[in-house]
Amino acid sequence: MAPAPLLGPVYHGWVAFLSPELASRAQFGWTISVHIIFASLSIGLAPFIIYFTWKDVRTDQERFARLRSFWVKVFAAGFVMGTVTGIPMSFQFGTNFPRFAEVAGELIGGPLAFEAKMAFFLEAVFLGVLLYGRDRVRDRTYILSSVLVGFGAWLSGFWILVVNAWMQTPRGYEMVTRNGVEVARLVDPVAAFLTPRMPWMYVHMINASVISVALLVGGVSAYIVWKRETQAWNTALKLAVMLLLVSAPLQAVHGDAYARHVEDTQPQKFAAMEAHYETGRADLHLLAFPKSPDAITDPRAENLFTVSLPGVGSFLASGGDFDAEVVGLNEYEENPPVALVFWSFRMMVGLGFLFIGLALWGGYLTYRGRLSDSDRYLKTMVAASPFGYAAMLTGWYVTEIGRQPWVIQDELRTSEAVSATLSGAEATLTLTGFVVVYTGLVLTALYILRWLIQDELQELGIREPSDDRWHGPLPRVSDDD
Repeated sequence: MAPAPLLGPVYHGWVAFLSPELASRAQFGWTISVHIIFASLSIGLAPFIIYFTWKDVRTDQERFARLRSFWVKVFAAGFVMGTVTGIPMSFQFGTNFPRFAEVAGELIGGPLAFEAKMAFFLEAVFLGVLLYGRDRVRDRTYILSSVLVGFGAWLSGFWILVVNAWMQTPRGYEMVTRNGVEVARLVDPVAAFLTPRMPWMYVHMINASVISVALLVGGVSAYIVWKRETQAWNTALKLAVMLLLVSAPLQAVHGDAYARHVEDTQPQKFAAMEAHYETGRADLHLLAFPKSPDAITDPRAENLFTVSLPGVGSFLASGGDFDAEVVGLNEYEENPPVALVFWSFRMMVGLGFLFIGLALWGGYLTYRGRLSDSDRYLKTMVAASPFGYAAMLTGWYVTEIGRQPWVIQDELRTSEAVSATLSGAEATLTLTGFVVVYTGLVLTALYILRWLIQDELQELGIREPSDDRWHGPLPRVSDDD
């Protein structure tokens, strides 16, 4: 089978540049990977901010005011970073994928405009009230502001996923010729906006964001509780555990059903998720280890050591038949980079089960009244705090890379969407620039979070950690900082 057409390096003298297609795909992939981190931060923080704001206003307790103030600042930093990292993506449609913009412009233009006008500005306006209006507006207005900020974040996610879901399962359009060019014309907005993929993607993404932020809140809270047990951060830690108890198992159950939908609508992607090459009965690989270095880049049954459930892949794909036929990758002329999809899927699922374990462990400790006293659990939560984002990103890689070679499923290939005038040198150099700048933005965000944690520790009277206490992976705080 021929691999996806990545069109390897292009040589200019002694310098090798990536092909325009590969560099453009890598650039957009890197851009959206960083943007998703900040966008999901806003989505996942929404329930925390609403709860802390409501409790602060209703009880007037210092612990809720402290938590509200801290996490609103984190939300604001993430909102700014999300805006900065998100704006260039729309321009990349024109600079790197003009054919895609030309074909799908009528279908994706509306949702992207709605996201800016209905969600972004709603979120931005009322975030200002949350930051500066506690003593300037009525209590009801302040609580309403938190709700509208959260609603704006979730609404923004809705419109963005409308676009992506349409690319996965396009509906509500017809191909017409305009000025000699074949483009998609919107004929049914409801069908186009609410495609078969949309509800699956939205629930999975919103819940993934909640899980990621619950782990982040839990990690920060566990670190501060370790330094100095306080009522406020004990409260935040318990809330994070409670949300994990609900969201982590829900993600597993929903993901199982989601996989069946993927097999129905994108069987090639489903086959890539399991590296299923031969059409027929499919096993489910619970664990997979490469027998040789080649298996890392080309996972196949003969070069993997697997712990598999016979026929369960067919059972999941069909919804109940262990002998159901699953179409293999050998049936297709072009396949996605199977290794990236296969290993990303395994990492996502493996981390998902880890989150369920953390949730159950934390729930048990909470029930026994020992959550803040378990040093082992506090250390584990701090270490696991970034894993939610790792699971989310690998899930997105399965979704996006698994769709290749299509940018619009069964309608427009990625190779056909790339700019014909873009050179390998231009694409590679701009990719390098985006990697450097966006890495700087991520490091800046981490610095801001570190600074906020330092400030919180100083307000709690913790200047220098004692030598006999565990300090975790976060930097030490001293009077010189």
